[in-house]
Amino acid sequence: MKTVKMGVIGCGLMGREFASAAARWCHLAEMDVAPVIVAVCDTTPQAKDWFVERVPSVRQACHDYRELLANPEVEAVYIAVPHHLHREIYCAAIEAGRHLLGEKPFGIDQPACEAIMAGLAGHPEVFARCSSESVFFPAVQRIGAMIERGELGRIIEVNSSFLHSSDLDPGKPINWKRVTATNGEYGVMGDLGMHVCHVPFRAGWYPHDVRAILSNLITERPDGKGGMAPCETWDNATLLCTARDRDGETFPLTFKTQRIAPGHGNSWFLEIMGARTSARWTSKQANTLEILRYDGGEQAWQVIDVAHDMAYRSITGRIFETGFSDVILQMWAAFLHELTHGRPPSAFAGCVTPGEVACSHRLFTAALRSHAHGTVESV
Repeated sequence: MKTVKMGVIGCGLMGREFASAAARWCHLAEMDVAPVIVAVCDTTPQAKDWFVERVPSVRQACHDYRELLANPEVEAVYIAVPHHLHREIYCAAIEAGRHLLGEKPFGIDQPACEAIMAGLAGHPEVFARCSSESVFFPAVQRIGAMIERGELGRIIEVNSSFLHSSDLDPGKPINWKRVTATNGEYGVMGDLGMHVCHVPFRAGWYPHDVRAILSNLITERPDGKGGMAPCETWDNATLLCTARDRDGETFPLTFKTQRIAPGHGNSWFLEIMGARTSARWTSKQANTLEILRYDGGEQAWQVIDVAHDMAYRSITGRIFETGFSDVILQMWAAFLHELTHGRPPSAFAGCVTPGEVACSHRLFTAALRSHAHGTVESV
């Protein structure tokens, strides 16, 4: 089996998720390429130590990302750092010729994203993708196949949401995602927005305009030192857009991202209403897909118990249910498969592309203008 020697820059939650996925690689029944984590970098000693203690293949643990990028053994990197560091570290990785899977949003703002895109344009040998895992749930893969086959007919409406309650507690101490200098003006859009854009963008449903309503619901939080600190970033965002289907017909496309969503832990929703077929799914019932086919007769939603049919086949039997760790593993399989073979096995079995990330920045930048002026803005 071919191996890709990986470096991890940012050894927090998502870095550990990658380490866990790499440790489970034998779970993927047909993969002909595997990651080997050989180097890690983090400014926090405890974070590096977690990898050193648990990942036997790690041979380098450093606090300066430049040391990791100078390691000739490293072929590709996963970078999971706060948004204000994306431009510097992503561009350095690209300049060093390292393949890249980076966390969203690929830059704190549009100029940062454009700098990363320019770096990629100057290094066409570098393969780069953005992290987003929700598309790899089997139900979403099935929706993607329906879109590819043109089963939906004229698109009537699409709604895509990511709702969670991580900030519902006003007593939760502030962290970097609530500070503009580190998280950026996008707020929740930069943190969660690529997840809701992934399927519509891959379907070719790009927004042409946007009317945005943004909310900063909790304006200060405990600073961890006995005082209070301003909470500067947007907690919730609703973006009402106009898009066009493959025949050029317009339809409403709504993106919703919320950190303060009562009743939700970490929930994705996708609803696509088509003239011939409609589909809806939520991670709250991740293995359930609802489909309505209309042929002129009675309308009835069909509830399908989706099998464990992954884009990249695993050893798990079809009767078992899918969870978050499964789709993280699938996302990494997608990255390495496309890196090795040049294309995903199907359109929706691929990670977010740099072009799709760049479109999200245009959308979020237009959303900021829209909210500030109460206007509909071109994307």
